[in-house]
Amino acid sequence: MNQFNSYQGGEAPESIRRIAQAIKRNIKSIIFGVLVLIVLFGSVFQIEPEELGLITRFGKFTRTVEPGLNLKIPFAETLHKVPVERQQKLEFGFRTNDRRSTKSKTINESLMLTGDLNLADVEWVVQYRVENPYEYLFKVKSPISTLRDMSEAAMRQVVGDRTVNEVLTVGRTEVANKVHEIVQELSNEYSLGIRIDQVVLQDVNPPDEVKAAFNAVNRAQQERETLINEAEADYNKVIPRARGQAQETVQKAEGYAAERVNQAQGQVSRFNDLYMEYIKAPEVTRTRIYLETMSDVLPKLGNKIITDETGSNVLPLLQMQMKNQQTSNKN
Repeated sequence: MNQFNSYQGGEAPESIRRIAQAIKRNIKSIIFGVLVLIVLFGSVFQIEPEELGLITRFGKFTRTVEPGLNLKIPFAETLHKVPVERQQKLEFGFRTNDRRSTKSKTINESLMLTGDLNLADVEWVVQYRVENPYEYLFKVKSPISTLRDMSEAAMRQVVGDRTVNEVLTVGRTEVANKVHEIVQELSNEYSLGIRIDQVVLQDVNPPDEVKAAFNAVNRAQQERETLINEAEADYNKVIPRARGQAQETVQKAEGYAAERVNQAQGQVSRFNDLYMEYIKAPEVTRTRIYLETMSDVLPKLGNKIITDETGSNVLPLLQMQMKNQQTSNKN
């Protein structure tokens, strides 16, 4: 209690007085050390591998610094870090929060009028990288906001030049590629220092009020395409077969015609040969032809009876018939 009363009365303990005296003696050193720490922390900075640093001195650009530890003049120079290797993205028509997608307060940027005066709810993503850090920081006041406005304007222009069916179905890739081209041209023209990597159409739907009707139309179109594809498949299956059969018939007819012509030419040649022999020896040739003809005809007649001119004598050729029957049985 006495010590407390003495401290309250203005007498500090001995240890406190010693500390105060030490501070008074080293006040300059302490201030100097604090200033050194401030200067040190204000001079040394770290640039990450995917970044570039831009230094401005009193607001004027002076130099670019590479990744790693670097120095700058404190209070006079300002550091601006720009992620040049990191791919960034802008979402339109939706926002991704904690890996969940939401459409709250984004319907105004995704609802668009198509070329055939229909409405389409278009959701897309623009993926980009910073290609020129100097232009990105100093050429345009708000490059990200400008890029967003340009992307939305380009998408509305491209969608407005196409029908709703093209936007919803077969024309999605063409739409994305055209928007990519337009946004990149505008970025170069406005010196944004940005390179567009990709434009991706996430989802394209009709408005909720007419979604059921559009889905019914799409199903009907898909069924029509299916039927057309099936008909084309049947056509490709039947027509080549019919053509092959027709070609086969033509080739058979041509072969038959060639065979008949060759046979006719052979018969004509044989007849000419016989005629030449007939001219040389008419009686002999006539007799030979008669005998050859009879040898071909008689075996096919069955029972044969030969008579004379008056029909008085009948000569059944039984022995010849028996020989012919025996020959037939052997064969």
